[in-house]
Amino acid sequence: MVYEAALVRAGHVVDSVFTARDALATFDANRHDVILLDMMLPDGNGRDVLAQIKQISRRTEVIVITSNTSIDVAVDAMRLGAFDFLVKPFDEHRLTSAVSAARAAQNVPASNSGAVDVPDGFIGDSAPMQQVYQTVRLVARSSASVFITGESGTGKEVCANALHTLSNRAQRPFIPLNCGAIPAHLLESEVFGHLKGSFTGAIADKEGAATAADGGTLFLDEICEMDLALQTKLLRFIQSSTVQPVGATRARRVDVRIVCATNRDPAAEVAAGRFREDLYYRLHVVPIHLPPLRERGEDVNQI
Repeated sequence: MVYEAALVRAGHVVDSVFTARDALATFDANRHDVILLDMMLPDGNGRDVLAQIKQISRRTEVIVITSNTSIDVAVDAMRLGAFDFLVKPFDEHRLTSAVSAARAAQNVPASNSGAVDVPDGFIGDSAPMQQVYQTVRLVARSSASVFITGESGTGKEVCANALHTLSNRAQRPFIPLNCGAIPAHLLESEVFGHLKGSFTGAIADKEGAATAADGGTLFLDEICEMDLALQTKLLRFIQSSTVQPVGATRARRVDVRIVCATNRDPAAEVAAGRFREDLYYRLHVVPIHLPPLRERGEDVNQI
């Protein structure tokens, strides 16, 4: 099995089973710190297996595996206590990073707070914003890409910052980059960096935002302003988890969570041919929509 081989190479001891029945029969809370659970099993529902495992052992962290068409299933699983989710297809690096993060989280004291309180930076407690807060807290500790939409001024960078602050990456960098504020011919260098002399004006080596965010979060604001050629390179970066600065001959592996945002309708941008469909599906794993103030009722009085 490909997943098992990758985890063994990373130094983990692995038991593999292929059915819900065998999973529950084999599970040992004293032996199994982390469970990788496919939500589509031949003899049952992964959701039911998750619920039973968490009943037996709250300490055991469960990482669910789902397809890109079943994101709602994955988010529901996180409500039941799953630690993270992996969207097929994913590479070995993403797999081993998720497992390492789950093991590290077992040494962090759990919060006793059951209320969905307001994350730092946000204002308001209207029903639409409570839904936003709940989603932010559910997916923050995941490494899944988040796509934030909303009109200008709705707090998209505040939301991205909250996702980072509440995540296991909080002690690592949060690097924001506004794709709409940088000329198109300079944006590649800002994202991936460049080597001295690689183009006119490159008087020194420059570290790009993707490298600066290693271990943390890269926030790409106004992502729909990025031209198609750079979108292709961004897709390659997401697929390979490697950065190759302009002028470099070798790529460097980085561990970055991507959060992006736009004030446009990204699906409409795809339909119009201005945004790559394959990139959209890699980034639009967890969507969060921030409502404008006019739709937030009593929050108007708090601004």
